[in-house]
Amino acid sequence: MTRRTALVAGAGGFIGHHLVRYLQGHGYEVRGADIKPPEHEETTAEEFEVVDLRNWEDCLKVTRDVDEVYQLAADMGGIGYITAFHADVARNNVLINAHMLQAAAENQVSRYFYASSACIYPMYRQTSPDVTPLKEEDAYPADPEDGYGWEKLYAEKLCQYYTEEGKLDTRVARFHNIYGPVGTYDGGREKAPAAICRKVALADDGDEIEVWGDGAQTRSFTYVDDCVEGIHRITSSDNSRPLNLGADRLVTVDELVRLVATAAGKTIRVRHDTSKPQGVRGRNSDNTRLREVLGWEPQTSLEDGLARTYRWIAAQLGRG
Repeated sequence: MTRRTALVAGAGGFIGHHLVRYLQGHGYEVRGADIKPPEHEETTAEEFEVVDLRNWEDCLKVTRDVDEVYQLAADMGGIGYITAFHADVARNNVLINAHMLQAAAENQVSRYFYASSACIYPMYRQTSPDVTPLKEEDAYPADPEDGYGWEKLYAEKLCQYYTEEGKLDTRVARFHNIYGPVGTYDGGREKAPAAICRKVALADDGDEIEVWGDGAQTRSFTYVDDCVEGIHRITSSDNSRPLNLGADRLVTVDELVRLVATAAGKTIRVRHDTSKPQGVRGRNSDNTRLREVLGWEPQTSLEDGLARTYRWIAAQLGRG
């Protein structure tokens, strides 16, 4: 029996690295592609191409002779990064996504997955910590986050057009704050759970750490194992409309700090810096449609996921 083949674009990144392993565990032969190899572990992909997917020829090359494409490649990072570099982020990602879609279509890929983001949701729906969970149809009238959110929404529409015109069969998931081990935890591109795990790991019991914002802003956080399982389930489904892929437990950033401190066995005090970027006031995933389409939703508790993430980051810092 011939093994199915898949390209994971962005396989040098956090989610892509985990997705390579997940697909291999489900019988796929995987080609990875990224502008850099994985940072913390060697890839297990059967092939790995170091390429710049802003370039058309590189996209055409890596999408040849694969059944499925998982397009996770992006210029992105945490809130500090994506709010500081609107022009670069938008330009780079528009080039990547436009070229990857057309290359996959020309190479007759059977199924194409695109990793979108909850950043596409309108800012006017996310002004309160007690935010109403965001449904897929809430995306319009559009008012996404500047830069990163706009280019993600545009790429969703490109996927829609390619599917409607019979060029390429696409699937889209809107990620809600994915976290877990083997991801970026310093340098400016890290997201809140990893940044907090790093700060707590480096702190002594009773120390104070800095938190961006007033700590009352809310989010839901999705463990990476649930994310990659959801990606595969969505790609294998008959649903071509965008779907939320996220946990639906809403917590404040201060609560997130307390959960990480508990995982570390430490008492941690918080100093808030309200001059730093903090993003929208509240964001949560409505999983109604995800459950209807897949009969599934993320399963990992925040306590378990943060404990695993904290242990890995603490070990990297020599504080395990």
